[in-house]
Amino acid sequence: MTSMTSMTSMAGKTCRPAVRATAAAALGCLTAALMLGGCSVEYRDDICRDGEYPVTSVGGTGSACVADDEQPPQGYTRFPEGKVPRQVDDKWDVYWRTHMIDENGAIVDAPETA
Repeated sequence: MTSMTSMTSMAGKTCRPAVRATAAAALGCLTAALMLGGCSVEYRDDICRDGEYPVTSVGGTGSACVADDEQPPQGYTRFPEGKVPRQVDDKWDVYWRTHMIDENGAIVDAPETA
């Protein structure tokens, strides 16, 4: 007859591979779910570095970054409040690709380029 001690240790040995296999299967499923888009992380570059703000060219769709303590250079102006692009491809970055500020300060459609 087998003692209780040997049954316990046998049971522990046979359960461990099953636990490892279950854990490995769960990890595999989680990895597959993440790879298939169950969790996506979107990263966008900032338009300007810390300590700078974006400006737009007058009469064009060009832009630049200016140090916070400086005024925009000649030929550039600040974006209108509330319409400042902060990250590449954000709402306002996309908007300003087809719009511009004219020499009168009005927002107008940018001319189409070929």
